[in-house]
Amino acid sequence: QVQLVESGGGLVQAGGSLSLSCAASGRIFSVNAMGWYRQAPGKQRELVAVITNGGTTSYADSVKGRFTISRDNAKKTVFLQMNSLKPEDTAVYYCNGDFYSDTGFSRYWGQGTQVTVSS
Repeated sequence: QVQLVESGGGLVQAGGSLSLSCAASGRIFSVNAMGWYRQAPGKQRELVAVITNGGTTSYADSVKGRFTISRDNAKKTVFLQMNSLKPEDTAVYYCNGDFYSDTGFSRYWGQGTQVTVSS
């Protein structure tokens, strides 16, 4: 079993920055892609950014140039640096990852962290 714990959400004014982190724990043998999703009230969950275990990144068009995803493979942690935040970035942010653990290959999700951007 794998657990993902996110931290770093909060309230920030438009134009500000926040940094999220997500640490994985458990009997993990390897980690493939990790990513961040978000879900705003009344909307579907959407992909924000993803990073492969080799460091290749991909971003939603809405966050390109403002958000940066990175990872520390040794610590099994993924980060999301969010700059120039906008009110439309307000959402619950979830991390996920594809893991090979003692229970086999599975995708796991964190519990979510609230990001609120005030105008």
